[in-house]
Amino acid sequence: MKLKKRIFICGNGGSAAEAEHLSAEFLVRLKLENNRQALPIISLTQNAAVITACGNDFGFENIFSRTLEGLGKVGDILWCLSTSGNSKNILNVLKKAKKKRILSISFLGNDGGKARALSDISFVVQSNNIARVQECHLFLSHYILSEVEKIITK
Repeated sequence: MKLKKRIFICGNGGSAAEAEHLSAEFLVRLKLENNRQALPIISLTQNAAVITACGNDFGFENIFSRTLEGLGKVGDILWCLSTSGNSKNILNVLKKAKKKRILSISFLGNDGGKARALSDISFVVQSNNIARVQECHLFLSHYILSEVEKIITK
């Protein structure tokens, strides 16, 4: 089975680290016994040259939306990780996803912030404890990938 659509994942700070962590597991695998095809995911946090050039030329608030503008296509998925749901670069990439008809899924904290209304699907961990929010995001992400691996390795 060839997967034609892609997932774009992003976050700031610890959420950026989680985005990189999760992209590695989607590309490689979560469980050692699952020898499966790589899942098409691109971390919008992984290219320092693009992030710094875009931040310098267009502003830090556009570091994710600029890449999604260039690479995203209808049918792709944008996955945002944000403990506040209010970071300008997250809000801007969600707006860009809507314009490009890219489905957006956001894992958020607190009350979901402004990102909640901009996301097609939101999972909100109702806590202002950043560590607990990130731990819940990681647990949920691992659970989802585990279920996906069950389906594609049958």
